Amino acid sequence: QGFSSTFTGERRPKGDRIFEALGATDELSSAIGLAGEFSSEKGHTFVDQLHKVQCMLQDVGSNLATPLSSAREAHRKRTSFSEQPVLELEQWIDSYSEQLPPLRAFILPSGGRSSAALHFSRAVCRRAERCVVPLVQAGEADPNVAKYLNRLSDYLFVLARYAAMKEGKEEKIYIKPEP
Repeated sequence: QGFSSTFTGERRPKGDRIFEALGATDELSSAIGLAGEFSSEKGHTFVDQLHKVQCMLQDVGSNLATPLSSAREAHRKRTSFSEQPVLELEQWIDSYSEQLPPLRAFILPSGGRSSAALHFSRAVCRRAERCVVPLVQAGEADPNVAKYLNRLSDYLFVLARYAAMKEGKEEKIYIKPEP
């Protein structure tokens, strides 16, 4: 009848922003799964990190499905989201960034199938973040969830560049059209 339940048992319309954020997060995990498959075919060593990210996105979903306004302490304990995964992403970003040439132009999503799929995942991640931020601002979700998605989009961008470099694929740059 157009309603669904949160983890706390609260019934909300399916169009509620919590379910919008959950859907975007699920779509993000699927996009990362696709990128992981393409990257695995190329033998990239970061595929295990992508799998770990997908697992973390399940935890993101648990937090989102537990609106703080209706959560009991037991719910909060079970679905809390710490800052540790955010710090881990930052370490990964630094590690890959050190291996890349400096960015001197806007990059278009390109660089082979692995890279393009990672760029697509980044775009989906940014949408998921836009869905989550209002929930955090309303006090319904943990701020670390929004931080995680913010850093995840940066990680996916750096990883897309890294994949293109490792595969010897050209990254297409933005060229302003002539008037």
